[in-house]
Amino acid sequence: MRFERVVVWSGGGIFAASLALLAGWFLVSLGRTAPFGGWQPIAVDAILFLVFAAHHSVLARGSVQALVRKICPERLLRTLYVWTASILLVLVCWLWQPIGGHAFRITGLPTVVHIAVALTGLAFIVLSVRAIDALELAGIRQSHASVNLQITGPYRVVRHPLYLGWMLIVFAPANMTGDRLAFALISSAYLVIAIPWEERSLEATYGDAYQRYKQKVRSRVIPYVY
Repeated sequence: MRFERVVVWSGGGIFAASLALLAGWFLVSLGRTAPFGGWQPIAVDAILFLVFAAHHSVLARGSVQALVRKICPERLLRTLYVWTASILLVLVCWLWQPIGGHAFRITGLPTVVHIAVALTGLAFIVLSVRAIDALELAGIRQSHASVNLQITGPYRVVRHPLYLGWMLIVFAPANMTGDRLAFALISSAYLVIAIPWEERSLEATYGDAYQRYKQKVRSRVIPYVY
């Protein structure tokens, strides 16, 4: 049990560290300007992000989870997911191929709007994580699916407020380099594509409760649009 606690809490630690690395990487590394490097880096980076993102969809499948349960205790499934996601996220930051180029740079007073958009996105993420329990998200506390369908706070606005917050943040920079724009487009496209599959899993877990929630909150991630 002591070993399991070490694994669980260290998983939470690497999860937090990977998010801090991502924030610094996006703000600093992806903010550097350079000549456009062509389409090959974009293709490589898209594949790289897809490898990171695919684990979420793969491990969310019931058949895959059933297979993993044969080699991993149920209580450590979330921790396994957190370790995998964190390591793959670090690899994305480390192996990202510089794209270069520049979409736009806003200066002066209008940058306040961009800052406001980023802060709004951050607020959506913080409130969403608070609603679903940060320790559960990090794999430290066990989840209880029967009582964890969230329909309050930001979940009254869209069904996936974490994704909305993410999109607001990655598209918010006033200095939109080619790397930032590519990362924003690639990651957001994956989220939009993956949402229907995620909602099928939620429907399987929560049944009629999720169906009623979908009727109440029509928008998936972008209010009145999608």
